[in-house]
Amino acid sequence: MIVVTGATGNVGRLLVESLTESGHAVTAVSRGVTSPPPSLPGVTPMVADLADADSLAPALKGADALFLLVSGAGAHVDGEAVLQTAVDAGIKRVVLQSSQAAGTRPSAVSHAPLAALEETVRSSGLEWTVLRPGGFTTNTFAWIPSIRAQRKVFSPFGDVALPAVDPLDIAEVAAAALTEHSHAGRTYVLTGPEATSPRQRAEFLAAALGEPLEFVELGREQARQQMLQLMPEPVADGTLAILGEPLPEEVRISPDVEKVLDRPATSFASWASRNADAFR
Repeated sequence: MIVVTGATGNVGRLLVESLTESGHAVTAVSRGVTSPPPSLPGVTPMVADLADADSLAPALKGADALFLLVSGAGAHVDGEAVLQTAVDAGIKRVVLQSSQAAGTRPSAVSHAPLAALEETVRSSGLEWTVLRPGGFTTNTFAWIPSIRAQRKVFSPFGDVALPAVDPLDIAEVAAAALTEHSHAGRTYVLTGPEATSPRQRAEFLAAALGEPLEFVELGREQARQQMLQLMPEPVADGTLAILGEPLPEEVRISPDVEKVLDRPATSFASWASRNADAFR
């Protein structure tokens, strides 16, 4: 049995599907029922909140592996309590979805909690793997309303390029790490195969849709105010720092997706083609 937390999210939902397609029984954990986990054979949905480690205990019964994903960059999660709950339940292996910034900016307020959680996972006594994805291709879903209504894309830092990663690639790497011993003790940085800017991503989406899109560059403060509607202030500021002034390591293309999956990471153009209907 494999327990997947964050089972309704961009990665978790795909991970649940990948594991069940491979014949694994999965307990799909979410914080609520507003967006239920995939209804698939072999999937047991359960509700738990990682901010309350005790609430996770029932979901861990009989399981031997745990995919750990915390919301809000982990600021409100007691990692030691969660990992101790996992150990007490008999979990043998844990795969943590962290963030690339936990490695590149470990002391930043926005990502220090994830960096600390990584260390807690590594010292837990469990077999562990840490995944550090960069920005997600699915972050462009935030453009859906303006594309549908105005055929416009609004984004800051129009020409700053970063190698966004497809959540499906993250899910498939996570599935491998949860089911294969060869990934134990590894930290994988997960990126796409090339760096693209918001302006270029809008062009790829336009090509996938078969019609032009207008790109409108937002000022930093405009973008910040929008982000504050969706995330805590430290996370918004940390995200803007990465988007606007990325460090060299954050621009670098990582080979880790291809190493694990034995295929190239998915390009943004391919992702856009696969997901074009969401923007129509």
